[in-house]
Amino acid sequence: MSEADVLDIARDAMMTMLLVSAPMLVIGLVVGLIISVFQTLTHIQEMTLTFIPKILSIFAAMIIFMPWMLRELTEFTHRVMDKIVALG
Repeated sequence: MSEADVLDIARDAMMTMLLVSAPMLVIGLVVGLIISVFQTLTHIQEMTLTFIPKILSIFAAMIIFMPWMLRELTEFTHRVMDKIVALG
């Protein structure tokens, strides 16, 4: 296995990681911004108000996107295994 193969697998792993984690990160960001605007408009500065909606929304996103995430991770695993078989 050459350096180029290792770097290709590492790049593919990072892209897969970013792709799989993106839905939860974006939903957490959007919910956090909405709650921040709500807190600013109402002058409610309760720190615990941000955690429950963000946790629930990220959990819901995980349930909704789980089949897609599993498919992406399975395809990545197949790509890595195919490269190992081709090189070995």
